[in-house]
Amino acid sequence: SQGCSSRTLRSLGAMSPCSLVRPVSATMIPGRYLAHQEGLPKLPVPPLRQTCERYLAVLEPLVSEQELEHTRKLMAEFLTPGGAGERLQKGLERRAHKMENWLSDWWLQTAYLDFRMPVVVHSSPGVVLPRLEFSDRQGQIRFAAKLIAGVLDFKTMIDNETLPVEYLGGNSLCMNQYYQVLCSCRVPGPRRDSVVNHARAKRPPTFITVVHNYQFFVLEVYSSDGSLLTVDQIYMQLEKIWNSSLQTNKEPIGILTSQHRNTWAKAYANLIKDKTNKESVQAIQKSIFTVCLDAPVPRVSDEMYRSRAALQMLHGGGSRWNSGNRWFDKTLQFIIGEDGTCGLSYEHAPAEGPPIVSMVDHVVEYTKKTEMVRTPLVPLPMPQKLRFNITPEIKKDIEKAKQNMNIMVHDLDVRVIVFSHFGKNVPKSHKMSPDAFIQVALQLAYFRMYQRCCSTYESASLRMFRLGRTDTIRSASIDSLNFSRTMDDPSKPVAEKVALLEKAVKAHRAYTDMAIRGEAIDRHLLGLRLQAIEDLVSMPKVFMDTSYAVAMHYNLSTSQVPAKTDCVMCFGPVVPDGYGVCYNPMEEHINFAVSAFNSCSETNAARLAQGLEDALLDMRDLVEQMPRAKL
Repeated sequence: SQGCSSRTLRSLGAMSPCSLVRPVSATMIPGRYLAHQEGLPKLPVPPLRQTCERYLAVLEPLVSEQELEHTRKLMAEFLTPGGAGERLQKGLERRAHKMENWLSDWWLQTAYLDFRMPVVVHSSPGVVLPRLEFSDRQGQIRFAAKLIAGVLDFKTMIDNETLPVEYLGGNSLCMNQYYQVLCSCRVPGPRRDSVVNHARAKRPPTFITVVHNYQFFVLEVYSSDGSLLTVDQIYMQLEKIWNSSLQTNKEPIGILTSQHRNTWAKAYANLIKDKTNKESVQAIQKSIFTVCLDAPVPRVSDEMYRSRAALQMLHGGGSRWNSGNRWFDKTLQFIIGEDGTCGLSYEHAPAEGPPIVSMVDHVVEYTKKTEMVRTPLVPLPMPQKLRFNITPEIKKDIEKAKQNMNIMVHDLDVRVIVFSHFGKNVPKSHKMSPDAFIQVALQLAYFRMYQRCCSTYESASLRMFRLGRTDTIRSASIDSLNFSRTMDDPSKPVAEKVALLEKAVKAHRAYTDMAIRGEAIDRHLLGLRLQAIEDLVSMPKVFMDTSYAVAMHYNLSTSQVPAKTDCVMCFGPVVPDGYGVCYNPMEEHINFAVSAFNSCSETNAARLAQGLEDALLDMRDLVEQMPRAKL
């Protein structure tokens, strides 16, 4: 349920209705995939009055009674028969009728491509894989070769359309995101970015890019007869790359991709004026995916290891370390450090976390297999090094990017914790949804720190619908607030606290079910706003209201990204005074990543992480005090 873009509150420029992912050729994937996609229902536009009533309920724990009263008046005006609300709703319904998905283009645009902050920290998530036991380059290259083979094995399932269709509660899910993550890349533009996808070109790419010591190489992964290279062959090619990129004095051209999008767009236009540079950049963009062979970073304690690995995945540790050993616009970058740190970073525009993680699950399983194939000793051509001509102006852009990256690195605090006391097993034994249990614990932890609750974003998958992305589960409810207020009150009996906890968990579960059915409020409200912009009518007052600004300021941006692999995803906060919280609940433990900015004196990732541990334990102790109901 990943989609950490709760950042759609910015003023939106005029929209052109163009489709934003440009397939390089218009040929659609024939056959099974298409038949499956066409069988999926279209995303509905929820009833207007229902959304407006639910929006007022969402505001109840977040704003004062006076503000709420003011918003109620604005809402009544918005809902007058024949008024603005009705007109915008009709416009949305017309749009839904003629489009495959009324939301997906708008969402891609507002949540990602119009977003001008750096993708690093502010948008792109990272995934930390379990630590590997290798301490030298042979181990690093060997694992990288297996990982590459594993991703290509997954790509074969995509190409042959043999990917098993996923289901949620008996409903088949949209598989489109799997077809967007390979051979694709974000491209900076002066006002809005775009995404290029070469997977469906007449001659799809047959190579990956590998970066080592800031130097990029094209590595062909298919033989002349169209078969995939074996692990041994990939290993030999990686060894050649390693040996021909030993010097580290190169300009870290990749660090340019970490800049503010407008700054990067200017630098990009300047960079690709040169023919060699343009060809090199296009090779990176077209490649199936990128592999970053990282230099080792200073050792830390085992306890801090995962947190430090998370930072390597999110930003590479700064210009002295591996931040230049990246191309952050690339949809998929697998990162393998010489010291056993490994994981990936992905550019969020084409996909949410779950498809990425299910690919990771496949790849990790693949790397555990022992290979039997011995390679025929066919000499393979030397991987091609990508050249860049660095002018004084480009050098200046690189220096600026290094400075800005180092500021971001100093500002981000991430704590990865393994909560080892219990996992999904405890809530399940009390017939509670594990996700709802964790979310209520998070509400309690936040309330204990700040004596209030805050606007909370949890992403819900809309993949039951054709081209569905996400909507928001509003985890802060009047029920979670009532429970948080009562939990630490010694005068209240245990039975009352348990009843309030059960009520809060049920309310969260109900909101989740509503969201995955396409009936949550956030994307609908966004659609009404965008419709007003498209119709060139004045923005309804209900969207200019303080309550709306409070509702859209997500101090907690959260996501459950369950994986079979013992990994954890991480991402930065979406507001300056907020937290990013991502978690992977396993059967008997939970992996959490909590992020915050050091520049905000009010937030503290370590404190919230500790508070979350305490809240989970206190809630378990609370429910265990009640006699079990007889089955």
